[in-house]
Amino acid sequence: MRRTPEELAAWRGSHPLAAALPLFRELLGAGAADDGHLFAVGDADGTLLWVEGDGAALRRAESMHFVEGAVWSEAQAGTNAPGTALELARPVQIVTGEHYNSVVHDWSCAAAPVRDPDTGRVLGVVDLTGGASIATPPAFAAVRAAALAAQAELARRPAALLGPDARAPSARLTALGRDSAVLETDGRLLRLSPRHSEIVAALALAGHGVSGERLAVDLSEREVPPSTLRAEMTRLRAALGPALLGSRPYALLCTVHTDFGEVADLLAAGRVAEALARYPGPLLPRSDAPVVVEQRRALEQQLRGAVLAAGDPVLLRRWVGAEWGAADAGAWLTLAHRLPGGSAQRAAAAARARALDSRLTVPPQVTPRAAWLQRSHS
Repeated sequence: MRRTPEELAAWRGSHPLAAALPLFRELLGAGAADDGHLFAVGDADGTLLWVEGDGAALRRAESMHFVEGAVWSEAQAGTNAPGTALELARPVQIVTGEHYNSVVHDWSCAAAPVRDPDTGRVLGVVDLTGGASIATPPAFAAVRAAALAAQAELARRPAALLGPDARAPSARLTALGRDSAVLETDGRLLRLSPRHSEIVAALALAGHGVSGERLAVDLSEREVPPSTLRAEMTRLRAALGPALLGSRPYALLCTVHTDFGEVADLLAAGRVAEALARYPGPLLPRSDAPVVVEQRRALEQQLRGAVLAAGDPVLLRRWVGAEWGAADAGAWLTLAHRLPGGSAQRAAAAARARALDSRLTVPPQVTPRAAWLQRSHS
């Protein structure tokens, strides 16, 4: 698998490690050109973003597809320094025959992950690839030092680039009453596919990083192969950009406000009318992702319970008048109890409740005269 030149150019331009590329060239590039080896920088999924160094070594590397845009994750290429360093989240050195693919047995490599200095998440990997000179402690130390230097450089950059009024990025996810969510961030409006809607909703609900194994369980009752999930996350990251979606663990890298979270907060504050007004329908109604189904049911039950407990005929009418509440026999019955005795609306609500569930106890009809007599004797 390999990115197109256009995709690669866009991805490299927005990737956080682009800021560290001059440092990598200074620390590793000159030695690579002089000693006949390469240095490479990859993203957190193992895609090689930059491959530079000795010209002859670059041409040889093409024969094993070690080129910019190629994916060298462990899942795609077997045991290799960039992919294995990402898989283990620590520096590794792989010597000749230790590589999984026999095509790479003439090469040795050393690689180290580069982490976000603030969050600790893995941003990508830096690698040295070449001959016998790479299978040495100095080469291993050099690549580890380069990774640490890059992290220090990234730690200094925010203070220099962001002004005192800079704020943390934020996004808004709208997913109630729709099968495809919309993510608004930094002036962009992103319409997500149904699957990407489920993933972003799951990450927003988690509120912190989650492992691939946990995310797979959240998204499907059936087993999801790790390679399938990684491919889906790669596509999602291409859509959102590295500034919004992190990996190892998977996480949304900004504050995400959700419409379903806002409804839940209003309910917690006892503001039932506002919560109902902000509820256009169930969360991703056609999704069968377990985490979405659980949240959808919980929110709907909380809102329904609050409306019924409030006993306000206006709110009850609004609930049963919506598509999701039209068949709610209990809500129709509660509405019948709350309407004035003898009114046509009360009779209609009682009839609707009885039609939906004959087991319900429908309040008896009270004529205006009987109601007057009850009041006069009370």
